[in-house]
Amino acid sequence: MPLLEVRDLHKSFGGVVVLDGVCFEVEAGSVSALIGPNGAGKSTCFNVIGGQLGADSGSVALAGQVLSGHDARAVCRMGVARTFQIAATFASLSARENLEVALLAHEQDVYRLWGRPSSACRSQAMSLLADVGLAHAAGSAAATLAYGDQKRLELALALASRPKLLLMDEPTAGMAPGERHAVMEMTRALVTARGMGVLFTEHSMDVVFGHADRVIVLAGGRIVAQGEPHAVRANQAAQAVYFGGALSTSLAPP
Repeated sequence: MPLLEVRDLHKSFGGVVVLDGVCFEVEAGSVSALIGPNGAGKSTCFNVIGGQLGADSGSVALAGQVLSGHDARAVCRMGVARTFQIAATFASLSARENLEVALLAHEQDVYRLWGRPSSACRSQAMSLLADVGLAHAAGSAAATLAYGDQKRLELALALASRPKLLLMDEPTAGMAPGERHAVMEMTRALVTARGMGVLFTEHSMDVVFGHADRVIVLAGGRIVAQGEPHAVRANQAAQAVYFGGALSTSLAPP
């Protein structure tokens, strides 16, 4: 059984159809990319999966459990976490304190947010920081971290809920090429170690075709191509709709 099953999603705003029968799957232990031009429906699809929006029809299931009809908080409890294009952290708190708050919130131990975290909570926070390569910055305020490190911290915050599925909205936006690939390699290691699935959107095609196991191309609210990267690279519909016919030559394998 696939980890994530998206079946025949439809969503309209007024008379504008944004999702028109979208279907795809994400396997546990895999990294999938959802790509398409601006206005293709990617953000709406993410919001429906994450519970920020309800679909007009269709369904979303995680490990056989129906997510449709649940709000974002419930969907998170059911195993879906998300990072955003603009990193969202508590700017005045240290990196470690950010993680401690996230861990306590996940455990619904809100009363301890005003007290001193337990040694177990501090240990978990440090472990998460180590997982994303930020152990050295544990005591640094989030606002003082470099942009790439803020994105790493946001990833650690998402991992605090121990998700089965991680939705990543342009995880490498604003990063230099070397940093982009380092973040995705780190994500791959986390996927392997935790057995979770990742679905990400991204405009950098070197990231998409260098790190995704599967690529899903969305245009005009419909899936026009999906499959392994080499197959999507050669797909004429994907080239015509998204890449202007230039994909196969501009991203030819080395």
